[in-house]
Amino acid sequence: MQKLGDFKLPHFFNYPPYFTLQPVRETREKQVQLWKELILDYCRTQKIFIIGLEEEFPLFSNSVIERTLSHEAREAFLSPLVSEGRAEWLDKGHRKCLILWHRIQDWAGIILNFVKENGFEDSVMTVEEIRSGIESRGTELHGIDRSVLMRALKLLEQKGKLANFKGTSADDEGVKFSV
Repeated sequence: MQKLGDFKLPHFFNYPPYFTLQPVRETREKQVQLWKELILDYCRTQKIFIIGLEEEFPLFSNSVIERTLSHEAREAFLSPLVSEGRAEWLDKGHRKCLILWHRIQDWAGIILNFVKENGFEDSVMTVEEIRSGIESRGTELHGIDRSVLMRALKLLEQKGKLANFKGTSADDEGVKFSV
């Protein structure tokens, strides 16, 4: 089985037709489903949040079989993720895509679990501590995209689970949890 670093690629990755958009509807639906799962799994394990359609992305080419996905195919595989709330286009031209291997409400739940498991109820933390602090090492929150984190925190604030504190810079933005 082929690998990308420590990521095991599925068998279809070495099958040339999967790098070409399939014309038969049933075949294309299966192809799209396989690619959606592969993109989400790869981005989750590698902690990748943004894919540039016009940039090099390891999944979009396979040198072993000398195949590369066309721009049209890349967009065809990402657009269903957008429709399902698992990704968002970051620009009108569909050149960059934010991948949400967890939906925003799921990230909010992960944050709450992190807070409870670490005894941070009624504690104040900076946004950067949540993203890159010692406490978050080894968790899914470590290295989370800042915009995704801020949206999840805003959702928790709307639910009354925390209060946001604005600092003078992005480094001293904080939250007080009230779980």
